[in-house]
Amino acid sequence: MPSAFGAVAQRTAASGPSPFGPGPCNTQPQAGTLYQASELEPWVDVDPTSAADADGPDLVGVYQQDRYSSGGARGLGTSVSTDGGTTFLPLPADELPRFSQCAGNPLYERASDPWVSIGPDGDAYQIALSFNDTANFDNAVLVSQSPAASDGRQWSDPITLKRDTNPAVFNDKESITADQNDANYVYAVWDRLVFPNERTRGSSPENTAAYRGPTWFSRTTNGGATWEPARPIFDPGQNDQTIGNQIVALGDGDLVNIMTVFSNDNRAGRRGGTIAVLRSPFPSRGSSWSGQIGISRLGTVGVTDPETGAPVRTGDIIPEIASDERAGHDEVYAVWQDARFNGFQRDQIAFSSSTDGGRTWSEPVRISTHNDTQAFTPAIRVDGQGNVGVTYDDFRNNDPATPALETDVWFTRSTDGGRTWGEERVTPTSFDMRTAPVARGYFVGDYEGLGALGTTFYPFSSESRGTTDVFATTVQTPFTSPTYTPSTTEGAQPASAFPVIKGRPIPR
Repeated sequence: MPSAFGAVAQRTAASGPSPFGPGPCNTQPQAGTLYQASELEPWVDVDPTSAADADGPDLVGVYQQDRYSSGGARGLGTSVSTDGGTTFLPLPADELPRFSQCAGNPLYERASDPWVSIGPDGDAYQIALSFNDTANFDNAVLVSQSPAASDGRQWSDPITLKRDTNPAVFNDKESITADQNDANYVYAVWDRLVFPNERTRGSSPENTAAYRGPTWFSRTTNGGATWEPARPIFDPGQNDQTIGNQIVALGDGDLVNIMTVFSNDNRAGRRGGTIAVLRSPFPSRGSSWSGQIGISRLGTVGVTDPETGAPVRTGDIIPEIASDERAGHDEVYAVWQDARFNGFQRDQIAFSSSTDGGRTWSEPVRISTHNDTQAFTPAIRVDGQGNVGVTYDDFRNNDPATPALETDVWFTRSTDGGRTWGEERVTPTSFDMRTAPVARGYFVGDYEGLGALGTTFYPFSSESRGTTDVFATTVQTPFTSPTYTPSTTEGAQPASAFPVIKGRPIPR
């Protein structure tokens, strides 16, 4: 299959050799298989203050560095670009945020769930889940800040938003959002799983049935100088949880938090997974939140190797959200994995939109183009003209006759709010998913990165090509013309047809 046409350009390796070196850097031996020099689960943001730079805008990308099969990584890597993504500089260990022992934090053996957001003043914020895997189950949500003048090269000592030393409590899947409307406000959100103490017996609570998983929140109102005490903003109830919490700020100042809500009982007929949002209307800026507003049932069936049936770990339970950040706008868009479009046989990319700030949502449609293969791990952003861009992976180029599981990254864009789409290939050649680290399946990340500034999109993806590395791309005008109009009836399924998806405590 030919490479991408026109719009996709400037393919760059954004990660390099491990900054931690080949030798051990933890205080004690670690369990699980170490995938040395693997970089996965990337996220990226673009500095809005650098839009007019002659060499192109500044980007900061983050990722798991040296993944373990049993959860987390030796640390979180950071790569910076000051030329619009033409080149990236991976930071050495002594310049990384101190999220783990290998990066200089003596308290935590591992780090996971990297995320970065850059504010309207150019200050960047990284957030991490830091935890111990062998010594105890201490875990914490940490934030580090980089001043605009350093272009992502200097990071503060981490501030702890929430730390738990009780092995019956675990924080998970945190994200961070700098409010583009006001540089003083930055928001952090995550789920916090709480298990009965008597059920854990000092060991991992992964298999414990009784638990709670509310959404927790913290914010700074003074540009990172201090952070408010973390607090729960939504509790789905006993044996239920949220995951994939992510906040966007709208052009009118409202906040919207997307999440998957798992109900393990059948109250209100909602057993299983639901994609939902919480709203914080302006001028609250997170001080108060609405109740749950449903977008759709979650109909993922997961992803497997089409030849062997081996699991492929993807973003199957992690929704993604993007807002139109232009002043006065309140459009919001969501994507996630869903198999409703083919009788729950294969995951595709579902898309839904809201034109009233997340209060109501359109019926989901399929925006992945090949319904006969599995599509997964979408990312979504809106550019400076209100155009919607989505990246995702699929297996359409897989050849059963080869030893590889050929996988590709695709970019699709809509200029009309999701009614029509035009798609291009991001990967110049397929990568082999079977060479990815194994962590409950072949794994390049529960999510991938996508930035946007002006009319340029910046895909930031992890791919396995012998080693697992992060690659950056630019997608810019002239974009391909719309070639695909999603069906508005293809996904119609009765509620009884949806798979009953249960919560997954501590996926790490």
